[in-house]
Amino acid sequence: MKKILTLWILFIGYATAFAQDEVKEEKDKFLPQGNEAYSEKKYADAEADFRVSQSKFPKKAAASYNLGNSIYTQKHQVEAGFAYGNAIKNAITRDEKHKAWHNMGNVLMNMKDYQGAVNAYKNALINNPKDDETRYNYALARKMLKENPPKPKDKDKDKKDKDKKDKEKENKDKKDDKGNEDKKDQQKQDQGNKPQESPKPKPGQGNGISGQRIENLLDAVNHEEKKVQDKVKAQQVKGKPVRNEKDW
Repeated sequence: MKKILTLWILFIGYATAFAQDEVKEEKDKFLPQGNEAYSEKKYADAEADFRVSQSKFPKKAAASYNLGNSIYTQKHQVEAGFAYGNAIKNAITRDEKHKAWHNMGNVLMNMKDYQGAVNAYKNALINNPKDDETRYNYALARKMLKENPPKPKDKDKDKKDKDKKDKEKENKDKKDDKGNEDKKDQQKQDQGNKPQESPKPKPGQGNGISGQRIENLLDAVNHEEKKVQDKVKAQQVKGKPVRNEKDW
């Protein structure tokens, strides 16, 4: 209980100090209004003013830091962490960075992210090595990290995930193979349904006439031609002239 109280006191102290340092540099009316509402513990009102100030001066660290404080007090750790992150990014002086990192460490401690808290407090100490409160929180975060080390990666779960992916790939490959086989079968079936072409007749077998009959026809033609030639020769022997002109 004492440790929790110490963290709470440290947080409030840094919130007030940062606001006092930055309020003189800001020219908008929303930052002072937010600081006043925060001091009166009107944290929701303070948050509204700090959000407006942040939107108007996004490069100023004060509005983001004070916004983180008002959200942190309302126990919205994640949102507070984002606001402190913006403050760290835009912080200029080492004092600003120290305070923002310190309260970021408080957020991470509350979220039981002890490794993150150790890193945050370490960064705070880099910017202000003499701060005893940050040193105390850093030692506490290291102790909690030692007692609650991060859980080792679940190798069995990784193996199951890998086996699952391999199985899904195998099933996909089988499905693709089956689809290709079905495609080939369909192509074969389509080819089987095509009308078959009539075989072309071989030489000597066209029009149904056999080779022997063709030879007989050739012999008959040769025989008739011989008879004509014999007749012409007989006429020449008799001395009769052959008429070459046609009658009109």
